[in-house]
Amino acid sequence: MGLSKTFSASDVSVHSTFASRYIRDKPAKYKMPENSTPKEVAYQVISDELMLDGKPRLNLASFVTTWMEPECDKLIMDSMNKNYVDMDEYPVTTELQNRCVNMIADLFNAPHKESDEAATGTGTVGSSEAIMLAGLAFKRKWQNKRKAEGKPYDRPNIVTGANVQVCWEKFARYFEVELKEVKVTEDYYVMDPVKAVELVDENTICVAAILGSTYNGEFEDVKLLNDLLLEKNKQTGWDTPIHVDAASGGFIAPFLYPELEWDFRLPLVKSINVSGHKYGLVYAGVGWIIWRSKEDLPEDLIFHINYLGADQPTFTLNFSKGSSQIIAQYYQLIRQGFEGYRNIMENCHNNAMVLKAGLEKTERFKILSKDIGVPVVAFSLKDRSHYDEYMVSEHLRRFGWIVPAYSMPEDAKHVALLRVVIREDFSRTLAERLVFDITHVLKELDKLPLPSVSPNGGDDHVCINGGICNGNMKTLVAKKKISDIDLKEEDCIPKLAKSA
Repeated sequence: MGLSKTFSASDVSVHSTFASRYIRDKPAKYKMPENSTPKEVAYQVISDELMLDGKPRLNLASFVTTWMEPECDKLIMDSMNKNYVDMDEYPVTTELQNRCVNMIADLFNAPHKESDEAATGTGTVGSSEAIMLAGLAFKRKWQNKRKAEGKPYDRPNIVTGANVQVCWEKFARYFEVELKEVKVTEDYYVMDPVKAVELVDENTICVAAILGSTYNGEFEDVKLLNDLLLEKNKQTGWDTPIHVDAASGGFIAPFLYPELEWDFRLPLVKSINVSGHKYGLVYAGVGWIIWRSKEDLPEDLIFHINYLGADQPTFTLNFSKGSSQIIAQYYQLIRQGFEGYRNIMENCHNNAMVLKAGLEKTERFKILSKDIGVPVVAFSLKDRSHYDEYMVSEHLRRFGWIVPAYSMPEDAKHVALLRVVIREDFSRTLAERLVFDITHVLKELDKLPLPSVSPNGGDDHVCINGGICNGNMKTLVAKKKISDIDLKEEDCIPKLAKSA
């Protein structure tokens, strides 16, 4: 005889979470539940589902920090309930932000030290917001100048390489600025300074150079760009400036390549952004924008508010934000010091070279990254007739590795590659293990019949055996993405018997 039981309201207080009715309930997806859920159950259900996420430290696609010391974790938790924008209530937090701005400006050789003034800059939620603020400053300064000269000011443009991060495209679209991109070419995957200067005209608000390309970690030649642009400005009478997007490389170059001129040592560099949550060694949620001087930030972009208790200047896109990441950045700056940051960046570089050497030893890959740049190893298959980079990426997930496969920008889009970002917590042991696992995957793929499945990449063609192949694979039978197949989650879940 079967037993049945009616669950009571006090069920969770009597039984463990897994013996409660909540484990049978469907998860809330589209509508808030009518009744409350016990805190233990809410935690357990969410925690269980999150187990299916990848491990952050094995996510080699991301530049973002995935490990911090326990002491800094405690500082973060202690300040989670502080709203940074309330500067009158949290003056010490504001002071810590100002110290960070001064230290980073000093790292970038800003001239504020010469006048004994505080540096001009602010914390942001990341480099995307920082770039928006820098772009707005350039646009407003250009408009003000054109208005004073009695010239049209309705067609601003910005010159970048086609390899820029998507936030530059967002800035151009959101704030109505024409984006003039320098196309990349095979074997030259960053902005060519000569071609960039050729695109500059009287409506150019700035040229954006990238110190650490998202695609392969390469530094663009900011010094050459500065010299060529100085000459063009001299010939034309313009004063076109430079912004350096140092989201990834801003905490690399000062420690590994101190002689490299890319920062405020160059006269046309007027602003620099950097991500504190990348090689600044802080968890996601903090970036920085530094201006050469206060004259480079138009005063009419700064707002003054007093409804939080005192006059507070603010130049941000958002209002409320947490204080914890700013405090964490200050912790890292004083905890590591110049010596600590240099040691960490040297370790990252050395481990990148170990990974590069291991990949070269297989004789199966072409290395697309540079030794000087962000510690990134970008590589592509020499022979793609059997399988492609997307297939290698997919198979590596079986070992826990998240290694992205993607194509280069327009005009080099036929080049597909894999990219490994070497962060602080990626040791030599992990580098050697990754080479071992990649070699194992290649041996497995070599045994598969032609052509192999490539589930995510290529030209969105479907192969005979059901996977999406790269466009140079010939045996194509349809042009439909596997992701387009109408498969719902419910279709994969067996229906429970009504008696359950």
